[in-house]
Amino acid sequence: MLNISKEKEDNKLVLRLEGKLDTVTSNDLEKELMDSVEGVEDLLFDCEKLEYISSAGLRVLLAAQKIMNKQGTMKVAHVCEQIMDIFEMTGFSEILTIVNDEECCCEEAEKTEEEKEE
Repeated sequence: MLNISKEKEDNKLVLRLEGKLDTVTSNDLEKELMDSVEGVEDLLFDCEKLEYISSAGLRVLLAAQKIMNKQGTMKVAHVCEQIMDIFEMTGFSEILTIVNDEECCCEEAEKTEEEKEE
């Protein structure tokens, strides 16, 4: 099961993934991506609650990267050790821009931190 939550503001899109991105759920993410990516210049996949990714999930991320190479930037944030190992074994760590908490410069993440402090 994969839960996808979407936050879109102007030309920025954040897709938060929770659960497992596999053969069964990758079509849901692909559809959400295709429905939402038009006009997006900054795409962020927040993987903080993503537990697993299969080759089908990797295919969707690769397709998203190809789209964003033409129209903006894409980042993958909050990747757990298990998924990072998969990215490294498959070479995706060389293809994707992977950021940790300190490097995540997404405005949505900054807003969330500011709200927490208030």
